[in-house]
This record gives sequence, structure tokens and C-alpha cells, in this order.
Amino acid sequence: MEDTVKYILELKNVSVSYSPGKQAVDNVSAGIQPHTVTAIMGPSGCGKSTLLRAVNRLHELYRDIRTTGEILLKGESVFRMNPMQVRRLAGMVFQRPNPFPTMSVYGNVLAGYKLNNISLSQAEKDGIVERSLRSVNLWDEVKDSLNKKGTFLSGGQQQRLCIARTLALKPELLLMDEPTSALDPISTARIEELILELKKQVTILIVTHNMSQAARISDQSMFMYLGELVEFGPTKQMFTKPRDKRTEDYLTGAFG
Repeated sequence: MEDTVKYILELKNVSVSYSPGKQAVDNVSAGIQPHTVTAIMGPSGCGKSTLLRAVNRLHELYRDIRTTGEILLKGESVFRMNPMQVRRLAGMVFQRPNPFPTMSVYGNVLAGYKLNNISLSQAEKDGIVERSLRSVNLWDEVKDSLNKKGTFLSGGQQQRLCIARTLALKPELLLMDEPTSALDPISTARIEELILELKKQVTILIVTHNMSQAARISDQSMFMYLGELVEFGPTKQMFTKPRDKRTEDYLTGAFG
């Protein structure tokens, strides 16, 4: 029982293949502690996003992708849970802001409840919308425009709206796939500040190409190369005294 408290997410020998015999993620094991930010780093095509999407079973939306090993969320196998339940507990924020274009700001925040056929009273809806938008510091910016389309917002605001939409369902885990790569530096800084605030509420797993971003916001880092988890540990330690030569080469820019 102690283990379920120690790690909110456990990966045990997780492999993902897109075609037989070719592993995009190869035998990865790691334990993620609650209320931490873990950065997943590595060169393009090393399996970072593939690993992230395995956590909430997004690969099952595609044929031919096979995931093996164990993924435990709060001690329970995600493969024995209803996929919709897994995606409520482990919400995903994508690289490009993707508010639903036909929905208002208000509707976007509540989209998860609609998709899950969860009925709410008007007062509950209003409360969830305000709470979720406040949690991403967006309420004061949009409270007078709740009925406008989410797409009228700036890129940074749209990404915060997408985070609010995910947080509305009160996930335990927030999976972020390069959430600032399409944003300008000011919007990026706001999202980074937000991530540091949000770890009080949720555990965050973030894929990032940006090493300085990983250094600024993460407690733990995972360095992946060719599908393998090369190194995993406290970010500070990894950036100052990496244990593996490949990690050192990547962090110093000497990587082939």
C-alpha cells in the first residue's frame, strides 16, 4: 500500500512498437512521485511523445501500435481500467493549442463532461468553468467573453484554455506534449509559471525539446535515446553530474 502512495505513476518494462520487431519505446521503467514535474528529454524520434501517450492509452486509437509492460496509475493498471476513466485521470495537453473551434470558451472548459455524458446543473457548470479558468490565471482575461469562440483568444490564452479544459475533470496527472513549442517567449514564460503553480494540484509529465525549460521547471528528468530510458533522476543532478556519457553529450550539445 505504501508504494501506491510513493508513486502516482509507475512504468514497468514499458515497450511500444509501431510495427513488429521495431520498438519506439524499449523497456522503460520509472516511478513518478506525486506533485512533481518530470521532464522527458531527448532528440527527435527518441520515443518521448510515444511514451507519454502510452500512459493514457492514446495509442489504442490507432491500429497496429502495440504496448507491453505495466503502467500503474495510483497502483492500478491502466489496462484494467476503462479507457475514458484513464483519460480523465491522466489528461493530455498537446503541442499546438486545440480549443474546439465550434465551442465557446465556456463550452470548451466543459467539453470533457459533455464527452463523458456527465450531466451538471447550471450552478455546477458555472462553478467548474470559473474554478478551471482561475486555476490557469485566465478568468480575469475572459470572464466577459465566455460565450465567444475559444479560437478568438491569442495562442498563449488558447493553450491555457486547453489546460483549463483538462483540469476541469480534476485529473491526477497532467501529460503535456511540448506545450510551449508553438508559443512566443512571453506566453511560454506564463505557461512555465503556471506549471510550477499547478504541481500543487496535479503531477505533471512534460515532453520538452527545450533543455533550459527542463532545468527551470522540472524536479526530475528522463533522458531518452533511441527508445531507451538512458537516465532518470533529479534534474539538478542530471544537469550537473550526468551518470551516462550520452546524457552529458546531449546536454552539452555534443550529440551526433
